[in-house]
Amino acid sequence: MYFIRFFSLPLMLFVLALGCKTGPQPTNTPSAATVSEGKPIAPFFDWQGHRGCRGLLPENTIPAFLRAAEIPEVTTLELDLAISKDNKLIVSHEPWFHPEICRLPNGDTIPQADAERYLLYQMTQQEIKAWDCGSWGHPRFPQQQKMKAFKPAFRDVVFAVRRAHQERPIRWNIEIKSEPQWDGLRHPPIAEFARLVVDEIRFLHIDSMVTVQSFDVRALQEVHQLAPHIKLALLVENQNGFQWNLDALGFQPAIYSPYYEFVDKKLVEDCHKRGIYLIPWTVNDKASMQKLIDLGVDGIITDYPNLIAALGK
Repeated sequence: MYFIRFFSLPLMLFVLALGCKTGPQPTNTPSAATVSEGKPIAPFFDWQGHRGCRGLLPENTIPAFLRAAEIPEVTTLELDLAISKDNKLIVSHEPWFHPEICRLPNGDTIPQADAERYLLYQMTQQEIKAWDCGSWGHPRFPQQQKMKAFKPAFRDVVFAVRRAHQERPIRWNIEIKSEPQWDGLRHPPIAEFARLVVDEIRFLHIDSMVTVQSFDVRALQEVHQLAPHIKLALLVENQNGFQWNLDALGFQPAIYSPYYEFVDKKLVEDCHKRGIYLIPWTVNDKASMQKLIDLGVDGIITDYPNLIAALGK
């Protein structure tokens, strides 16, 4: 403690404040200020690979997450969760097999009339693995590599990334895909859904490296009750305003995550005044990424994490 004598009181308080700052602090990612004059409040700029890297590989599949984790700037892997008949967390954007990207186990296309018929909640994990959701690519993502791929269990994704990238502190942003009218039909009642998610987070020992996000405020409220230490992100696709959405949630989340076109300087300031991180979705061109960085957002969710390295050049 001898060195303390050489510090002024203001400087000591500043150092102590830095030491008390909460939040993950990966060492391999530059802050936004290194590529822009934007000044986020987060301890690092959080680049998130959306559904792994949907622009490059089949969404929400193990190959997509492994590829995204190879990109040095990526700090977080973003994904969606559904529930199988045997109560496994399945990584899928919809709680059904989407005809745009998936095929029946026999290789036939899914008739449009049956677009939401094949529910994951009515199938076991083993049955779900028989469906191919990668060989035909994605019509809206022409750069996406076509390959045979299935909807994996969340646990298997975490294990695969850990094995391949043991040296990297990869974070997870997991979305509970729920709606009130789906309770008991397309997923369990929301309290059970939230409990399954919290139980799996604890089993995987990723409490300090995970964010749970949702558009469904009920899901966030349930997780908040079960595990108040887990960081939560409020997803927003309406234009009702920042305060309206916070009031609907009923408490302050760690992260406010709106559609990127809703972000302006005032929203950045409103979030930062409350100590809330602002991480918009889903930003897929360099010009929009740079504009958001200049505004001072704290992270960006993108289908094309391969674009990050070109920013600021």
